[in-house]
Formats: sequence, C-alpha cells, structure tokens
Amino acid sequence: MKNRVVIKVGSSSLTADGIIAHDQMEKLTTQIAYLMRKGFEVVLVSSGAVAAGLGKLGWEREGLLVPQKQAAAAVGQGLLMHRYEQLFQCEGINVAQILLTNEDIADRKRYVNAKNTFQTLLQNGILPIVNENDTVAVDEIKFGDNDRLAALVAGVVEADSLLVLTDIDGLYTDHPKHNPEAKKLDVVDIIDESIQQMAKGAGTKAGTGGMITKIEAARIATLSGATTYIAKGSIPWVLKKIFLEHENIGTKFLPAQKTLKNRMQWLAFASKPLGKIFVDHGAEHAIYHDNKSLLAAGVKEIKGDFCSGNVIEICSESGKELGKGVVSISSAEIKGILEQEIRPKGIIVIHKNDLFIH
Repeated sequence: MKNRVVIKVGSSSLTADGIIAHDQMEKLTTQIAYLMRKGFEVVLVSSGAVAAGLGKLGWEREGLLVPQKQAAAAVGQGLLMHRYEQLFQCEGINVAQILLTNEDIADRKRYVNAKNTFQTLLQNGILPIVNENDTVAVDEIKFGDNDRLAALVAGVVEADSLLVLTDIDGLYTDHPKHNPEAKKLDVVDIIDESIQQMAKGAGTKAGTGGMITKIEAARIATLSGATTYIAKGSIPWVLKKIFLEHENIGTKFLPAQKTLKNRMQWLAFASKPLGKIFVDHGAEHAIYHDNKSLLAAGVKEIKGDFCSGNVIEICSESGKELGKGVVSISSAEIKGILEQEIRPKGIIVIHKNDLFIH
C-alpha cells in the first residue's frame, strides 16, 4: 500500500485578515501535488470556510451568533473549494469535496460508507478535501475542532501519518510567549497527563482551536497507529522536509505501542453513547483488569433508552467513566433482569470484543 497521509491545515495558514491568502494556498497545493507525484496518497482536511466567508461578507467574527457563522461557512466553503479546484487542476489532480459532521462519524453505517468513499477516491488518484460541515454542525462551530476531525479521518482511512499544520512550531514544555525557558519537544513517545498539561495557549484570531485540541488529535491518531506531526505551516516546503527528507521539524508523536483496530477506533473515539450502565466493583475489576465480558449480574443501574447494538457508556458505581461498549440486549431487557430477586447467570450485556476500556 502507498504511504497514506492526512494533512490538516488551519485557518491561520490559509487566511490573512479573514481573507483567503491565495499565495499560501498555492504553496500548500504545490507541496501536496509534489507528494502525490512521489507516490503518497493524501487526504486534506482544510479549515478556513468560516474565515473566508467572513472576509467575503465583510463581517467580523467577534459578536456573531451561530446562525451568522453558519451563513459565513456556507459562503466561504464554496470560495475555498473553488480555489482548491483551480490550483489542483493546474497540477493535473482531481479533487473531491467531503463535508462531515459528528453524526456521520458516530453512526457506524455512515462511518463505513465514508470509509468506502475515501478508499475509492484514493485508489483512483483523487484528492479528498474534507471539512467540518459548519453550515449545520453547531457544536463544531462553537468549539472549532477540525484537529479532532482530522484525527478521526486518519482512523477512517487507516493513514500512516497525520500532519497538523498550524502557526505554532510544535509542542513546548510551557507557553513559549509567557515562559522564555520553555523548550520545544522534538519527539513524544507517549501522550500522558504530563504531555497534556503542556498543551496550554490558544490559537490565532482566524482559528478557534489551540494546542490542547492538537494534543487530543495526536492521542487519537497515535492510538489508531498513525505517526503524528505538529508543525508550522509557513516553513518552506514543510511537507517535503517531513515526509521525504525526514527533517526534525515541529513535534513528532510516535504511534502507540498498542494500537486499536478500525472498529475499536470507531467505538473509542467516534461513537455516540445513547445511555449509561453503572457496574459494581466486581464487574469493574472483571472488565478493567481481566478482559472479561460485562454480565448482567454486575449491573447496578442503567440510564437512558437503548436497543441491542447501540453504544453505551460504562461507569463505575461512583460515576467514573470506564469506557464504552456495544450492548447485546436492550435497556428494557436489562431493567427486567434488575427487577428479578435472583438474576439469571451468564447473561452477557456487553461482549468483551465490543468493549473499549480507557
């Protein structure tokens, strides 16, 4: 299989004063085309629709309500895609637009459909250009999470690498603008709590994400088996330097030692729980430490209405989230079991192969 990479570019790397910076877009597309000619398969996750729309309409981001931001996204997405199509046409590359929302990834059938679409495009040398569907995705406009979207896409397409291009040149031990002693990390082996604590600071005016969202994206992607890079998009020929010349640019996050299979990636990071199951200490130990299935005997309480095959959240008696799972029986059936004085033995609520434990 060809080397497959997902490249996420932020608004700050595509716009200047809220207007699309055509020279920056041209430099990016030239680099991507160069990579593709070298045999790479590329998926581009591009921010910038809202910023481009604001520039076109002459609106300021501050003070806008969500419907106005959605309207700006609707205007800007067309501008952004039209320019990409023009630039890649000059390179002899066909492009395809894919707009996604959380619902598209959370639903297992739609997730698989998206995966099949990506595979077909990549196999035919077509460059997928992905963006959050900001015209309908209210939460994503409010929290600006294209970093997470890129990490999920990396899992969908089973990418070898994820590159997050931004205006920051990597992860520092502290905020470099506030602490002159802060040092950049070249390589991160494991994304633990200490690494997450370093992710301070925010993005620029054009974007809405900061280093925190980028570290979370790196965590998702590395657990999915993708080497992840955070690098400054303004570095000349940054894609060539990272993927072909292997220069020490930005911060490199190594894949997790124990990665998740594709279905487990979806369950862990993309699925949307429709209820909760609270388990006793014995069941918690069995699923957390012994890799056992969750049996009805260990269930203390449930919340929500769900059917067999739905995803639910698993919690301890105290309410701590332990993980997620795909239930084998419905909430109504579980309630019926809980009402019995003597519970039948051996009834599996969630099979161990359908469990993701944090």
